[in-house]
Amino acid sequence: MRLRTIKKDRASPLSRGLRRLRNLLVLAVIAALAWGAGLLWFATLLPTAVADSESRTDAIVVLTGGSDRLNIALGLLAEQKADKLFVSGVYRGVDVRQLLELFQQSPEELSCCVFLGYEADNTRGNAIETADWIAAQSARSLRLVTANYHMPRSLLEFRRRMPETEIVPHPVFPEPFKHDDWWLWPGSSSLLVTEYSKYLVAVVRGWFDRLVAALP
Repeated sequence: MRLRTIKKDRASPLSRGLRRLRNLLVLAVIAALAWGAGLLWFATLLPTAVADSESRTDAIVVLTGGSDRLNIALGLLAEQKADKLFVSGVYRGVDVRQLLELFQQSPEELSCCVFLGYEADNTRGNAIETADWIAAQSARSLRLVTANYHMPRSLLEFRRRMPETEIVPHPVFPEPFKHDDWWLWPGSSSLLVTEYSKYLVAVVRGWFDRLVAALP
């Protein structure tokens, strides 16, 4: 009887270790399933069309990162969808005339209405410098131009910084990104996973910021 008790006691640490490992594996599987479900949900957030292409706003804001974005934003300005265009995240040393000439636009016609922001190097920075510019212009609405896969995170950051500003999303649809069947294209899959991960980080950072702000 005593021998059986000793053997049982000796086996207990191993059993406990196996139980911990099993529990960790179960948690890992649950986390992976939740992450995968979240990725599928995130894919549904990506716009497939411009929902509102007609409304006029106080300003147009375009985030650098693709030539199509600026071309479309300049076209919207030419169509008088707003009186001013703010380009966020421009390389230092580039001025309005150079930018317009680069995109084969007439500096004489548009230079009065285009403003450049040089401070941002990420989406959060885009939101911060745009909020400062919007406040300086006393603007109450803006049309936001960026890639469709970038729009959910951009709206999250912009609405967090400018809760009182009306934001009209104007997505751009880059040809290399295959939205409808992204899982079949390694490049599109990688881009979507990266953007989803950044979106989650932005959400968690927002929760943390609110928690810190609520502390006495």
